[in-house]
Amino acid sequence: MRFVGAIAVALLIAVPAMAAEIPPAERRSGYDFMKPDTKAMQDEDTANPGMLWVLEGESVWKRKVGSAGKACADCHDDPRTSMKGVAARYPAFDKTAGRPIDLEQRINSCRTNQQQATPLPFESRDLLALTAFVARQSRGEKIESSTDPQLAPFIEKGRQHYVRRQGQLNLGCTNCHDDNWDKKLAGSAITQGHPTGYPLYRLEWQSLGSLQRRLRACMSGIRAQAYDYGAPELVELELYLMSRARGMRMEAPAVRP
Repeated sequence: MRFVGAIAVALLIAVPAMAAEIPPAERRSGYDFMKPDTKAMQDEDTANPGMLWVLEGESVWKRKVGSAGKACADCHDDPRTSMKGVAARYPAFDKTAGRPIDLEQRINSCRTNQQQATPLPFESRDLLALTAFVARQSRGEKIESSTDPQLAPFIEKGRQHYVRRQGQLNLGCTNCHDDNWDKKLAGSAITQGHPTGYPLYRLEWQSLGSLQRRLRACMSGIRAQAYDYGAPELVELELYLMSRARGMRMEAPAVRP
């Protein structure tokens, strides 16, 4: 009820017209909005709970699975080299699918096609761990997603999802993250919504989670019907958010309140 009440306040102050995109010089990571103790938790790997998933992901990376009896390491060798910058380029266009796919979907595509193994369920421990391990190799790298010309129509679709008002509270992503960033919602700072740290450990969840989990939670918060995990609409929204964050540096696995 406290969350819903805060959302209602945000609705009252929301600017009716769509705000302009945040200028690159003013773009800030969610890290910049956190308190010093939470920043310290992210900064120190031995204190960052997300690193537990990274360590598990390293084991999954080396594990031979499927009828092909292959591990990720068999194809990609040293992840510090082969996976460097990869997470900063997803979602990416997939020729077979004819549309963009995110990093989790790429991992499952490799499992299906290369390892002849069953895809890992969304938000499963192994998929989050492997995604965190791969994303960790891109920490500090600049986000480059969305530079492929084939992605342009999908970025536009994502932008439309971002600005469209929906749900019983009639809010769009832009009403919080463009119009009201750095204000308070349920006692927490409203960030600019840049996905620089996913998958990340959220103190509210007491667990690691994907960007899609966060997007679905926002949709539920405004009393809208959340898309299913893996839905094209969620991937398009991910892609648009990454395009907004182009040039910002990856932080995965980040920590957030």
